Amino acid sequence: MSVSGLSEQPRPARPAWGLLVELDGRPVAFPAVSADIVLPELSLVVLVGPAGSGKSTFAQARFKPTEVISSDFCRALIADDERDQTATPGAFQILHLIAGLRLRRRRLTVIDAVNSKPEDRRPLLELASEQDCAAIALVFDVPAEVCAERDARRGRMVGRRAIEAQGAEVSASLPVIREEGFAAVHMLGADAAERVVKRVPLGVNRRWERGPFDVIGDVHGCSSELEELLGELGYRAAGRGDDHPETLVHPEGRRAVFVGDLVDRGPDTPGVLRRVVGMVAARSALCVAGNHDDKLRRALLGRPVKVAYGLEASLRQLEDGPALRQDARVFLESLPSHYVLDRGALVVAHAGIKSSMQGRDSPRIRRFTLYGETTGETDESGFPVRLDWARDYRGRAFVVYGHTPVAEPSWRGRTINIDSGCVFGGRLTALRYPEMQLVSVAARGRYAERRPDGEDAGAEPEGAAFP
Repeated sequence: MSVSGLSEQPRPARPAWGLLVELDGRPVAFPAVSADIVLPELSLVVLVGPAGSGKSTFAQARFKPTEVISSDFCRALIADDERDQTATPGAFQILHLIAGLRLRRRRLTVIDAVNSKPEDRRPLLELASEQDCAAIALVFDVPAEVCAERDARRGRMVGRRAIEAQGAEVSASLPVIREEGFAAVHMLGADAAERVVKRVPLGVNRRWERGPFDVIGDVHGCSSELEELLGELGYRAAGRGDDHPETLVHPEGRRAVFVGDLVDRGPDTPGVLRRVVGMVAARSALCVAGNHDDKLRRALLGRPVKVAYGLEASLRQLEDGPALRQDARVFLESLPSHYVLDRGALVVAHAGIKSSMQGRDSPRIRRFTLYGETTGETDESGFPVRLDWARDYRGRAFVVYGHTPVAEPSWRGRTINIDSGCVFGGRLTALRYPEMQLVSVAARGRYAERRPDGEDAGAEPEGAAFP
């Protein structure tokens, strides 16, 4: 990295660096196809670079003053002098405290500090993980002589020796910084002033979608029952696509929302996938991931999974359709952990979700929404011991979920489980929102047997391969 010393010879102009990736064990900075830096609306942005590299100037031009937490400012808070290095430990205690409080309130937060060593960045990564948000690193790759010149023009000087040391530490970090846990690492060079920061909603955030909705429970390959239920709900054919059967839409603009577990156990997983993929593509439906969907995704990616609990049926049914297998893999990879809808009034998640998790996204939250809350222990059959998250739910949003079949869907506070066990000979159920009306159709057969204790035999132990 260019900031590691001050004795470098002048070099030709370099392209605008984009993402830092690893090839053959070496970090390689690729020229950016787009100069935009895309940030999730809720994220912890960690600036990395020596003094004089332009971190503060970049942040001041692109973020609100309240969004940027500077180590210099925190040092001044407790010592009345941002240059007082004896105040550094206390300054970072304040910095981490403020950052945690902001992230808890779902506020994008920028950390303006040198952050040159892995041990400097580790507490920030842990903080982002605790708050279930992405950590994004912006690494400033600025020639050392430029850093030194800028430093000399400032009212306070860090000094040449300190800049050299900081640059060497940043350079030494490049081979491992991506492995530390950052969701993305952006390299910024001489073009930093031209880079545009764009904020995007998290994939789980659909608050602007007001409905009305028809939330549909676990289908599990029961395509005939799905077609009947969609007909009962009023969905009609809108025309034939090139790759999918006739797309169904609702004449009143309603949208179906599937709680996941489209696949496994039932007689026609391909038919269900064709229908749902087509409706999602036509924007007449949304869908979140279920644990069976996620397991099929991993199998289609060639990852090691236990082929059981209906997965063998799905794979067999998909054998003769390579195009559908490809469509299914892409579709299943796109499914979010949950959706927040109607300005936060409605949340759909496969196995449920706590209020503190809604509108956030992380591996921990995805695991919860796929499998539910567990103790971390397993029963005699190797399945996770579950906790009853819905019993203690006190959130404002209505949560609609499935995963564990029930004889009759019923409200528990502001939660409802609408998996009425169609594949086990029960019913396929939908909740009409905001009417809060249940609509269901009877199963046309008993396609699978439940475990004797009534639990869903397809739920993998918490230690299952993930993602």
